Amino acid sequence: MTIAHSPLGKPTDYPTRYDPSLLHPIPRAEGRAALGLAPDAALPFGGCDVWNAWELGWLDSRGKPRVALGEFRVPSDSPRLVESKSLKLYLNGFAQTRLSGTDALRATLARDLSAATGANVSVALTALAHNGHGIDTLAGECIDDLPVAIDRYGPPDPGLLAADPQTPAEETLVSHLFRSNCPVTGQPDWGSVQLRYRGPRIDRGALLRYLVSFREHCGFHEQCVEQVFLDVLARCAPTRLSVYGRYTRRGGIDINPFRSTVPGESPGNPRTVRQ
Repeated sequence: MTIAHSPLGKPTDYPTRYDPSLLHPIPRAEGRAALGLAPDAALPFGGCDVWNAWELGWLDSRGKPRVALGEFRVPSDSPRLVESKSLKLYLNGFAQTRLSGTDALRATLARDLSAATGANVSVALTALAHNGHGIDTLAGECIDDLPVAIDRYGPPDPGLLAADPQTPAEETLVSHLFRSNCPVTGQPDWGSVQLRYRGPRIDRGALLRYLVSFREHCGFHEQCVEQVFLDVLARCAPTRLSVYGRYTRRGGIDINPFRSTVPGESPGNPRTVRQ
């Protein structure tokens, strides 16, 4: 279950039949250990990873193609995540597979993804005619136009963060300037970050400089969002914190990690203009 044995960054033949063995699980423990999280320690956050599958199709019992939009929610405390290219290959395997109906597809997806991640993955399928996925925005104040000078683009520098303990605040801040890179292929991952907190007022210019310091960093989506969460929690000492990363899609899939100190908090799924 290592990245080296995954299909990421390798030439691959696309399957045409259903095959759950295509799913390649990756333990979260290794990436979290690099962030200082011990494998047996309680996580300082809850949340989930929201995956949107925009290229999902199958055959009905008469052989007619069907399509739908898929939303998969993987709990943040699952012991494993699924490597994204392997998920694309797995989903593509349904393209020539006959199923009795949408419920059969939903049950199959939930079963296979739950087995791969080691946790209960929720699956929602939506018909295109009733998708409700209009272009939306991330709630909060955008900090991208602040007149700040920036000269650090990696590695991520938590020392850039600052907060005023004498000035309490409760606000939601958003930046669309977030970018990191795939640690295997080196391809850029573009995204937006929403940070909602209560506590000492965070210096907005400092936060923007910090987020931009991921620009040349290599890390998976989930690890990057967890690093932002942990760094802000440690450096700014909020009493309440939620961090949501909304990434642009690749291969018909977008991955959107959400981490929060609020027990049971679940994020929405807004489709931003770049998604």
